[in-house]
Amino acid sequence: MNAPFEAASALAPDATREATPEHEVAVIGLGYIGLPTAAVLASHGWSVCGVDVSPHVVETVNAGGVHIEERDLDGLVRSATKARLLVASTEVPTAHFYMIAVPTPLGPGNTPDISFVEAAARAIAPKILPGACVIVESTSPIGTTERVAELIAEVRPDLAVPRFGDEDAGDIALAYCPERVLPGRIVTELVYNDRVIGGVTPACAARAAALYHSFVKGDCLVTNARIAETVKLVENSFRDVNIAFANELSMIADAMEIDVWEVIRLANRHPRVHILQPGPGVGGHCIAVDPWFIVAGAPETARLIRTAREVNDRKAVYTEEKIRALLAAAPGGKVALLGLAFKPDIDDFRESPALEIASALARDLGERVMVVEPFTDDLPGELAGTGASLATLDAALREAEVVVVLVDHTAFRHLSPGDLAGRIVYDTRGMLTR
Repeated sequence: MNAPFEAASALAPDATREATPEHEVAVIGLGYIGLPTAAVLASHGWSVCGVDVSPHVVETVNAGGVHIEERDLDGLVRSATKARLLVASTEVPTAHFYMIAVPTPLGPGNTPDISFVEAAARAIAPKILPGACVIVESTSPIGTTERVAELIAEVRPDLAVPRFGDEDAGDIALAYCPERVLPGRIVTELVYNDRVIGGVTPACAARAAALYHSFVKGDCLVTNARIAETVKLVENSFRDVNIAFANELSMIADAMEIDVWEVIRLANRHPRVHILQPGPGVGGHCIAVDPWFIVAGAPETARLIRTAREVNDRKAVYTEEKIRALLAAAPGGKVALLGLAFKPDIDDFRESPALEIASALARDLGERVMVVEPFTDDLPGELAGTGASLATLDAALREAEVVVVLVDHTAFRHLSPGDLAGRIVYDTRGMLTR
């Protein structure tokens, strides 16, 4: 038994030390958060089993490979699997700690869908031993951790499952600790960012915090599960509201024929003003999704948050309409769309406004659409069969009459006005003004 486990088990019932689980930590879901978390834990000496429903993902990880693009992750996974501290499986093992890191998408009407979290809870329940700790990391609506407790209690009536506000410790611990990392810096930020750890009870929070203290160099801030769930949603909603201001400002500036980039540059010289940069919309699984979880919980009062979401969703439609207007000035001409990812220098297309815009244009314009995306070798499924082509930057600049910057990847930042001479240019990111 290694030192990290001994430290964390100090707060556990004696049954934990008497049991012999297959692994110390089981991470359920090996996506953009689960795999880096599993690899970081293994690099700190934990015996980790990563669980995923995809046999391809499991085979890739067990071969020491990765199925996602993330800085420093490949080396970390390779080292962890070689040291036999990280294995992957489609089956849930017995473990001392379970970390749930599965998707929480939006359902119909922008309502939260926690079915993957519920499925993970049901899969974990039969394997849980007394003294185990279950931690939800998936971004979730308020009350999700308590829902996980209910599901485990239903499957395992033999266990005393703690409920929110209980004084008794129970046979197991349940907590919520949301990720708060930036794609492209996930491995670093998992270690150095502060973490908010909310327990169903204070004892649950302390039990979960012991695990995070073993690898987090930032502060581990303990609270209750409901507050921790709210904190995650508030963080991303705050950013969404501020981006919405910038996006709305950009549309106002267009209507008034004003350079929005110059307005923002000068306004930000005020010591108490910091306007963010507008773009073609907001993407990613966090900022574009999480505010709706708050709206769903308080639909009559979350008016500003709802409006911000609507403004940012509208910006993608507005951008598409502007591109169509530019193409009308170049009948039969081609458009080069630079970037599909939801942010620069990553291969993550989740909720990407750039991909949404490209798909809408490609469905109507087909072969007139050229896509330049250095972080993929193939067009995403949304563009398959539309006639749109994946092109190199050089080819796109040779053939396209209209050039649109949708993502300011580093690979595009060398472009100068001279490189784009003679073309109609629409820079949604202000890349060419920097």
